[in-house]
Amino acid sequence: MHDFKPNFLMMKEQPAKINSLKHVLFGSLIGTTIEFFDFYIYANAAVLVFPQLFFPGASSTNSTLESLATFSIAFLARPLGSAVFGHYGDKIGRKVTLVVALLTMGISTVSIGFLPSYASIGILAPILLMLCRFGQGVGLGGEWGGAVLLAIENAPPHKRAWYGMFPQLGAPIGLILSGGTFLLLTDSMSAEDFMDYGWRIPFIASSLLVIVGFYIRLKITETPAFENSKEEQKEVKVPFVTVFKLYKNQLIFGTLAAVTTFLVFYLMTVFILNWNTKSLGFTNKEALLIQLFSVLFFAVFIPISALAADKIGRRKMLIYTTIAIAVFGFFFSFFLTTHNIVLVTFFVCLGMSLMGFIYGPLGTFLSELFPTTVRYTGASLTFNLAGILGAAFAPMAAIKLSDSFGIASVGIYLTIAACISLISLLVISKQEHKF
Repeated sequence: MHDFKPNFLMMKEQPAKINSLKHVLFGSLIGTTIEFFDFYIYANAAVLVFPQLFFPGASSTNSTLESLATFSIAFLARPLGSAVFGHYGDKIGRKVTLVVALLTMGISTVSIGFLPSYASIGILAPILLMLCRFGQGVGLGGEWGGAVLLAIENAPPHKRAWYGMFPQLGAPIGLILSGGTFLLLTDSMSAEDFMDYGWRIPFIASSLLVIVGFYIRLKITETPAFENSKEEQKEVKVPFVTVFKLYKNQLIFGTLAAVTTFLVFYLMTVFILNWNTKSLGFTNKEALLIQLFSVLFFAVFIPISALAADKIGRRKMLIYTTIAIAVFGFFFSFFLTTHNIVLVTFFVCLGMSLMGFIYGPLGTFLSELFPTTVRYTGASLTFNLAGILGAAFAPMAAIKLSDSFGIASVGIYLTIAACISLISLLVISKQEHKF
């Protein structure tokens, strides 16, 4: 009996041709921008909106913690997305998998914009919110790895970090778009109107971005590395099993090496947003402006770090930056106990600059740990398992630490994580697999 393949899956069987530079870089960037925009509007809403609308009745701190607990669900779902989309990305191709991942994320995000509040349907409201957040996590778990591979599997060997930083730029661009949208809405609407319906606008409007991303992704051809692997019949039966069986050390140490990346980012965004509004007394507008300004530094240092990583090596670049982050952790108590908005802004900008340095070459570094046959699965799993350890509960843990032991303990938390990542970077395999 012959296998039936829908027309949608036959896209991968078109005659092989070289992707243009424009399609490669824009195709990898647009998808991650949309995905991270969707992801971050939830992060902003989890601090500014959801505690009141979906978790009422508790104290302010508990409502925020319950809301941030739903935020963490996506990180728990991301490895599942990595395993599922990684399997098909390594088996049938990067292109089809990227399209489906984008749709999974988009549908989940738009659905949040139509959810009724706790006041309307009771406990079912937060349950539906958690279900949508789970869908976001599954989609992003499959998106990131495919976007990075689309870029670096089309890159010349001496420019892998440079190509690989384009999908990484989707993170700051998505954050600027999401933060800017929330800032515009909170500044132009009354607090009542924003809480009533204004917060729904960015979730629903993201459907327009998904349509654009879907169209662009359909125009992308398969990567040369994947096509060569198929022609040489190097396909593995179950990529997920192969990664755990043959590349366990790369998976473990790669995950630990990336933990600090997630932790520093979510401390500088979600935690700081909560700290600035709840502890330092800044308005939502002031806190969002600080966040948006700092993201510019994040975006600027991604390409700078990629250029440096192509010269000195991806691993060395990550080692140097991780050491700097470990030192940075000791300055939390100095900057975040002041109500001086200039000092706080400087501190957050410094943190986001370090984030740019470590994030730029990370995708290339993790992808080089695995061969083509399991690269989608391996890189995605490594990245998203690091998300669980470094970010899933980071905002909640930081809030608890700051409430119980003071803000200095949050910095120590970051320094300890950076030391773990540094050790992992020092002992991880230095082998780079063929592209």
